[in-house]
Amino acid sequence: MAQPTYVLVHGGWGGAWLWRDVGAELTRRDVPWTAIDLPSSIHGAHPNTFLSDDAKEVSQIANLEGAVILVGHSYGGAVILEAAADVTHLERLVYIAALVPLLGESATETTREVNVRTDLDEAIRVDGEFLTLDPTLARKALYQDCSEETTDWAIGQLTSQTLASFRSPRSSFDVDVPSYYVRCTLDNAIDLSVQELMAARCNEFATLDSGHSPMLSMPGMLCDLIVSTA
Repeated sequence: MAQPTYVLVHGGWGGAWLWRDVGAELTRRDVPWTAIDLPSSIHGAHPNTFLSDDAKEVSQIANLEGAVILVGHSYGGAVILEAAADVTHLERLVYIAALVPLLGESATETTREVNVRTDLDEAIRVDGEFLTLDPTLARKALYQDCSEETTDWAIGQLTSQTLASFRSPRSSFDVDVPSYYVRCTLDNAIDLSVQELMAARCNEFATLDSGHSPMLSMPGMLCDLIVSTA
Protein backbone atom coordinates (compact mmCIF):
# COMPACT_ATOMS: atom_id res chain seq x y z
CA MET A 1 0.00 0.00 0.00
CA ALA A 2 1.31 3.44 -0.95
CA GLN A 3 2.50 5.76 1.78
CA PRO A 4 0.35 8.79 2.50
CA THR A 5 1.67 12.18 1.43
CA TYR A 6 2.46 14.66 4.18
CA VAL A 7 0.91 18.02 3.31
CA LEU A 8 2.84 20.63 5.30
CA VAL A 9 1.04 23.86 6.22
CA HIS A 10 2.92 26.81 7.70
CA GLY A 11 1.72 29.34 10.23
CA GLY A 12 1.30 33.11 10.08
CA TRP A 13 3.86 35.25 8.24
CA GLY A 14 5.43 32.08 6.85
CA GLY A 15 5.56 30.11 3.65
CA ALA A 16 6.44 26.72 2.23
CA TRP A 17 10.07 27.70 2.87
CA LEU A 18 9.55 26.96 6.58
CA TRP A 19 9.61 23.22 5.80
CA ARG A 20 13.00 23.28 4.03
CA ASP A 21 14.78 21.02 6.52
CA VAL A 22 11.80 18.79 7.30
CA GLY A 23 11.23 18.29 3.59
CA ALA A 24 14.86 17.27 3.12
CA GLU A 25 14.55 14.84 6.02
CA LEU A 26 11.32 13.34 4.65
CA THR A 27 12.91 12.95 1.23
CA ARG A 28 15.89 11.19 2.81
CA ARG A 29 13.43 8.73 4.37
CA ASP A 30 11.57 8.23 1.05
CA VAL A 31 8.42 9.76 2.52
CA PRO A 32 6.26 11.72 0.03
CA TRP A 33 5.48 15.31 0.98
CA THR A 34 4.40 18.69 -0.33
CA ALA A 35 4.42 22.14 1.25
CA ILE A 36 1.93 24.93 0.62
CA ASP A 37 2.11 28.72 0.44
CA LEU A 38 -1.05 30.05 2.09
CA PRO A 39 -2.86 32.90 0.28
CA SER A 40 -3.09 34.98 3.47
CA SER A 41 0.68 35.43 3.72
CA ILE A 42 1.93 35.54 0.15
CA HIS A 43 3.42 38.79 -1.13
CA GLY A 44 0.63 40.93 -2.54
CA ALA A 45 -2.11 39.10 -0.63
CA HIS A 46 -5.57 40.63 -0.88
CA PRO A 47 -6.60 42.05 2.52
CA ASN A 48 -9.88 40.11 2.40
CA THR A 49 -8.14 36.74 2.51
CA PHE A 50 -9.81 34.64 5.16
CA LEU A 51 -9.18 31.37 7.00
CA SER A 52 -11.55 29.73 4.51
CA ASP A 53 -9.36 30.86 1.58
CA ASP A 54 -6.30 29.27 3.16
CA ALA A 55 -8.27 26.09 3.85
CA LYS A 56 -9.50 25.93 0.26
CA GLU A 57 -5.90 26.10 -0.99
CA VAL A 58 -4.96 23.22 1.30
CA SER A 59 -7.90 21.00 0.36
CA GLN A 60 -7.42 21.56 -3.36
CA ILE A 61 -3.75 20.55 -3.22
CA ALA A 62 -4.36 17.69 -0.77
CA ASN A 63 -7.01 16.19 -3.06
CA LEU A 64 -4.40 15.82 -5.80
CA GLU A 65 -2.24 13.55 -3.64
CA GLY A 66 -4.28 10.43 -2.79
CA ALA A 67 -4.08 9.49 0.89
CA VAL A 68 -2.74 12.41 2.93
CA ILE A 69 -1.73 13.46 6.43
CA LEU A 70 -2.23 17.18 7.05
CA VAL A 71 0.45 18.80 9.21
CA GLY A 72 -0.22 22.29 10.56
CA HIS A 73 2.13 24.58 12.45
CA SER A 74 0.85 27.45 14.63
CA TYR A 75 -1.96 29.24 12.69
CA GLY A 76 -1.67 26.39 10.20
CA GLY A 77 -3.44 24.19 12.74
CA ALA A 78 -6.60 26.25 12.29
CA VAL A 79 -6.16 25.97 8.53
CA ILE A 80 -5.88 22.18 8.38
CA LEU A 81 -8.85 21.79 10.72
CA GLU A 82 -10.94 24.08 8.53
CA ALA A 83 -9.82 22.18 5.42
CA ALA A 84 -10.22 18.65 6.80
CA ALA A 85 -13.86 18.10 5.87
CA ASP A 86 -13.08 18.77 2.20
CA VAL A 87 -10.10 16.42 1.96
CA THR A 88 -11.29 13.17 0.41
CA HIS A 89 -8.59 10.73 1.54
CA LEU A 90 -7.50 12.26 4.84
CA GLU A 91 -5.80 9.82 7.22
CA ARG A 92 -4.68 12.02 10.12
CA LEU A 93 -4.25 15.55 11.40
CA VAL A 94 -0.93 16.52 12.99
CA TYR A 95 -0.57 19.79 14.91
CA ILE A 96 2.79 21.35 15.82
CA ALA A 97 2.57 24.08 18.50
CA ALA A 98 -0.67 24.81 16.72
CA LEU A 99 -4.08 26.36 17.21
CA VAL A 100 -7.07 23.99 17.26
CA PRO A 101 -10.08 26.33 17.30
CA LEU A 102 -13.56 25.32 18.31
CA LEU A 103 -16.40 25.66 15.80
CA GLY A 104 -17.17 29.35 15.37
CA GLU A 105 -13.90 30.45 16.96
CA SER A 106 -11.17 32.42 15.17
CA ALA A 107 -7.43 31.90 15.50
CA THR A 108 -7.17 35.12 17.49
CA GLU A 109 -9.92 34.02 19.88
CA THR A 110 -8.21 30.66 20.34
CA THR A 111 -4.97 32.27 21.53
CA ARG A 112 -7.00 34.29 24.04
CA GLU A 113 -8.60 31.28 25.69
CA VAL A 114 -5.72 31.59 28.16
CA ASN A 115 -4.98 35.11 29.35
CA VAL A 116 -1.22 35.28 28.79
CA ARG A 117 0.94 37.46 26.56
CA THR A 118 3.94 36.10 24.71
CA ASP A 119 6.97 37.46 22.90
CA LEU A 120 5.02 37.01 19.68
CA ASP A 121 2.33 39.41 20.92
CA GLU A 122 5.07 41.98 21.55
CA ALA A 123 6.46 41.49 18.03
CA ILE A 124 3.19 42.02 16.13
CA ARG A 125 2.57 45.35 14.39
CA VAL A 126 -0.72 46.40 12.79
CA ASP A 127 -0.34 47.90 9.31
CA GLY A 128 -3.81 48.70 8.00
CA GLU A 129 -5.47 45.39 7.10
CA PHE A 130 -2.26 43.45 7.64
CA LEU A 131 -0.09 42.29 10.51
CA THR A 132 3.70 42.43 10.34
CA LEU A 133 6.43 41.36 12.75
CA ASP A 134 9.20 43.44 14.25
CA PRO A 135 12.23 41.45 13.01
CA THR A 136 14.28 41.89 16.18
CA LEU A 137 11.47 40.76 18.48
CA ALA A 138 10.49 37.97 16.08
CA ARG A 139 13.90 36.36 16.55
CA LYS A 140 13.15 35.58 20.18
CA ALA A 141 9.49 34.80 19.58
CA LEU A 142 9.94 32.32 16.75
CA TYR A 143 13.53 31.13 16.48
CA GLN A 144 15.28 31.45 19.84
CA ASP A 145 16.72 27.91 19.71
CA CYS A 146 17.71 27.98 16.03
CA SER A 147 21.22 28.70 14.80
CA GLU A 148 22.06 32.31 14.01
CA GLU A 149 22.43 31.45 10.32
CA THR A 150 19.03 29.75 10.18
CA THR A 151 17.39 32.58 12.12
CA ASP A 152 18.82 35.24 9.80
CA TRP A 153 17.56 33.27 6.82
CA ALA A 154 14.07 32.77 8.29
CA ILE A 155 13.68 36.40 9.36
CA GLY A 156 14.46 37.41 5.80
CA GLN A 157 11.62 35.21 4.50
CA LEU A 158 8.84 36.56 6.74
CA THR A 159 5.90 38.28 5.07
CA SER A 160 2.84 40.19 6.24
CA GLN A 161 -0.35 38.38 7.30
CA THR A 162 -3.94 39.46 6.65
CA LEU A 163 -5.91 40.50 9.72
CA ALA A 164 -8.94 38.80 8.17
CA SER A 165 -7.29 35.36 8.26
CA PHE A 166 -6.72 35.54 12.02
CA ARG A 167 -10.12 37.03 12.80
CA SER A 168 -12.38 34.84 10.64
CA PRO A 169 -14.07 31.95 12.49
CA ARG A 170 -13.77 28.25 11.88
CA SER A 171 -16.88 27.06 10.03
CA SER A 172 -16.16 23.37 9.34
CA PHE A 173 -17.35 20.51 11.50
CA ASP A 174 -15.07 17.89 13.06
CA VAL A 175 -13.99 14.92 10.96
CA ASP A 176 -13.60 11.36 12.15
CA VAL A 177 -9.83 10.92 11.75
CA PRO A 178 -7.12 10.60 14.41
CA SER A 179 -5.38 13.75 15.57
CA TYR A 180 -1.90 14.15 17.06
CA TYR A 181 -0.45 17.19 18.82
CA VAL A 182 3.23 18.09 19.29
CA ARG A 183 3.74 20.43 22.26
CA CYS A 184 6.83 22.65 22.22
CA THR A 185 7.83 23.33 25.82
CA LEU A 186 10.17 26.30 25.19
CA ASP A 187 7.75 28.12 22.89
CA ASN A 188 7.82 31.94 23.10
CA ALA A 189 4.98 32.38 20.60
CA ILE A 190 2.16 30.00 21.61
CA ASP A 191 2.29 29.66 25.38
CA LEU A 192 2.54 26.10 26.69
CA SER A 193 -0.69 26.57 28.66
CA VAL A 194 -2.48 27.26 25.36
CA GLN A 195 -0.81 24.26 23.75
CA GLU A 196 -1.92 22.00 26.58
CA LEU A 197 -5.50 23.14 26.04
CA MET A 198 -5.17 22.47 22.31
CA ALA A 199 -3.57 19.06 22.87
CA ALA A 200 -6.55 18.04 25.01
CA ARG A 201 -8.69 18.38 21.87
CA CYS A 202 -6.61 15.74 20.09
CA ASN A 203 -6.40 11.95 20.40
CA GLU A 204 -2.68 11.80 21.18
CA PHE A 205 0.15 14.15 21.99
CA ALA A 206 3.92 14.23 22.28
CA THR A 207 6.40 16.79 23.59
CA LEU A 208 9.53 18.39 22.19
CA ASP A 209 11.84 20.58 24.28
CA SER A 210 11.97 23.16 21.53
CA GLY A 211 10.96 26.69 20.70
CA HIS A 212 8.17 27.58 18.30
CA SER A 213 9.91 26.31 15.16
CA PRO A 214 11.21 22.75 15.67
CA MET A 215 11.09 22.22 11.92
CA LEU A 216 14.16 24.47 11.82
CA SER A 217 15.78 23.77 15.20
CA MET A 218 15.36 19.97 15.34
CA PRO A 219 13.93 18.71 12.03
CA GLY A 220 15.11 15.13 12.52
CA MET A 221 13.41 14.73 15.89
CA LEU A 222 10.25 16.37 14.56
CA CYS A 223 10.22 13.99 11.62
CA ASP A 224 10.57 11.05 13.98
CA LEU A 225 7.34 12.15 15.65
CA ILE A 226 5.22 12.99 12.63
CA VAL A 227 6.26 9.93 10.62
CA SER A 228 5.48 7.67 13.54
CA THR A 229 1.84 8.78 13.32
CA ALA A 230 1.27 7.27 9.87
